[in-house]
Amino acid sequence: MEEKNHIYPIFDRMMTRQDKEELLGQHSVMIWFTGLSGSGKSTVAIALERELHKRGLLCRILDGDNIRSGINNNLGFSETDRVENIRRIAEVSKLFLDSGIITIAAFISPNNDIREMAANIIGKDDFLEIFVSTPLEECEKRDVKGLYAKARKGEIKNFTGISAPFEIPEHPALSLDTSKLSLEESVNRLLELILPKVKNVK
Repeated sequence: MEEKNHIYPIFDRMMTRQDKEELLGQHSVMIWFTGLSGSGKSTVAIALERELHKRGLLCRILDGDNIRSGINNNLGFSETDRVENIRRIAEVSKLFLDSGIITIAAFISPNNDIREMAANIIGKDDFLEIFVSTPLEECEKRDVKGLYAKARKGEIKNFTGISAPFEIPEHPALSLDTSKLSLEESVNRLLELILPKVKNVK
């Protein structure tokens, strides 16, 4: 009996990314923040989104709160689950990019292999890796969630920066140390990098 294939390619009939970008008047790009817990990734990402929004640019932030409470709520923190977490984030990001939306991700993503995987899924031409290089000592001082204290006591296993390594990005598009830069300075540096890439396409 002949097996029927119910999967039909429709990509040639769908509106293209260029169509969406022309509608929105912007180029989409992936802005991927990586760094230790407490480094300031989400704070800078949120401030960046506000500044881009003021300029009439449509953005979407992805971070641990809105990802792990939804699409990735079935994943834990094993090595396998961490990789799958980033893989799904990258695939979702690609859908946003294909819709013409500037996408901002803020995840520890602690090693070069996992970030390379994300870049390959999204497309390296669209992938801007931002290393929030705030030192561990400063991140521990902030420790607003008490995670470092628990990790030091052994209550949290495989905690990045304490009992699990963080690999410094080899060639980030930009490095930001939020222990030295104000939030405004960090965002201004990001805008200098990003605005020329997302300029109006109408």
